[in-house]
Amino acid sequence: MDGTVKRTAAATHTGTRAGIVGAAIVPHAPQLLSMPDTEDLAQVARVKAAMQTVGDGLRALSPDLMIIISNCHGEEMVVHCVPPFMIHCGDRAQGAGRHKGPWRIDGEAGQALTHLMLEEGFDPAFTLDTDVGTAFTIAHDYCGFARETPFLPIYVNVYVPPQPSPQRCFAFGKALSRSLERLGKRAVVIVSDGLSHYPGTPMYPTPDLAGDRVIFERLAAGNLLYIMSYDSARLDKTGNVECRSLQILAGAIGDRKPDHAALEPSWHHIYAVLGWTTPLTQEAYVPLYPGFAARHSELARAIHAIVTDDTAGAAYKSDRPGFAQRYDLPDEERAALVRLDEDELRERYLVNPMLTYMAKVKVGDPLKNRARKS
Repeated sequence: MDGTVKRTAAATHTGTRAGIVGAAIVPHAPQLLSMPDTEDLAQVARVKAAMQTVGDGLRALSPDLMIIISNCHGEEMVVHCVPPFMIHCGDRAQGAGRHKGPWRIDGEAGQALTHLMLEEGFDPAFTLDTDVGTAFTIAHDYCGFARETPFLPIYVNVYVPPQPSPQRCFAFGKALSRSLERLGKRAVVIVSDGLSHYPGTPMYPTPDLAGDRVIFERLAAGNLLYIMSYDSARLDKTGNVECRSLQILAGAIGDRKPDHAALEPSWHHIYAVLGWTTPLTQEAYVPLYPGFAARHSELARAIHAIVTDDTAGAAYKSDRPGFAQRYDLPDEERAALVRLDEDELRERYLVNPMLTYMAKVKVGDPLKNRARKS
């Protein structure tokens, strides 16, 4: 792989949709880059290899846009202006540490996304010149993207109260997903954060590894919404304030089992890497209790009469075709009324199964045997 992101219009990807097509959760502990003597070199190599594998999978999706969602650590947004969310709209940004120098930013996408998020009811700040710390560039580099590959940084405030609530982060993720669809971009979203850790405090070398394992196991099983059980106070107490980025991802993609999952506990962090590299698509779903459709309201009215009117019920029992002729129905709906088949009425005509059930009981029709679910 050459580490680039294709800059093609979404319409050129036959059979695929605009929006979020892939995602990842990766760590950004500064030790991954600075490599002090405290670190296990073999462990760091394993973490980097896991991130590279996920990055390879994301590039294989041929995205138009790569987004990295993360937070600052005291470099920006601390004493000047501290917005809950901020989108980079410049064309480049300066890196830090061993990632010093300019990084290319997809500012045009950032500007368009800022407008769309405003229409979604959010008021994200925007910047033209804010730096990108290693929380962003480690994700970019270790996932194997070429340095010249532009990306879109989205900042979430996690360390300076008042931070956005978990519910607000979740809603931001849902709005982001809708906005990317409207933008017509096929995007991959990389969330760069850390599980329990306490930078700047004496608790830094005491992460809650047991609690982090539970979070990781839930995420690896596809239960992203588990992280929404952490309210603002719990995020703070457990050293998981950076999981607000995760809560954004939960809103953006929902519960989905990742294709890749790796766990590496350290003395200061748990390095967790998860990747969704199979194209994310909307799953077809037929609800068990559908809402009534206006175009089939006459059919629903006829079935309701069987349930609530004894005379109508008796007429139906004695002459089903004749009863069906009383109603202004297309031929296929009239035939369905005669059959009174639960599955057909629910799936094809969106008749609520409770109504069909009561009608069948009223006229003495046998109910279908259903396998009992354990």
